[in-house]
Amino acid sequence: MNENNPLRDVFDAIADPTRRRLIRMLAEAEEKPLHELTSQFDMGRTAVSKHLTILKVAGLVLDRKVGRETRYRLNAAPLREVHDWLDFYRKFWNMNMFNLNLLLEEEEE
Repeated sequence: MNENNPLRDVFDAIADPTRRRLIRMLAEAEEKPLHELTSQFDMGRTAVSKHLTILKVAGLVLDRKVGRETRYRLNAAPLREVHDWLDFYRKFWNMNMFNLNLLLEEEEE
């Protein structure tokens, strides 16, 4: 969680499967207009826009106007916070499994 601005909580933003899907779609393209994103969901334009707004507030999505169209692109930098958090627990579990393995080997002897 971003302690300086709780509105920019990346973890909250990625908690929703629709937003994770939007992030994936934007990661696979340099930029996508709203109508292309909306066409991939069984929900209206307004609902998709609300999800994009949450991602934008979290700093994960950038937008720009091109005429009357809004285009979105991924800003993956805030995902580093998620990566670092997960990496800590990956190391934690690896160490615990290593210690458990050592204990089991000692008991076998």
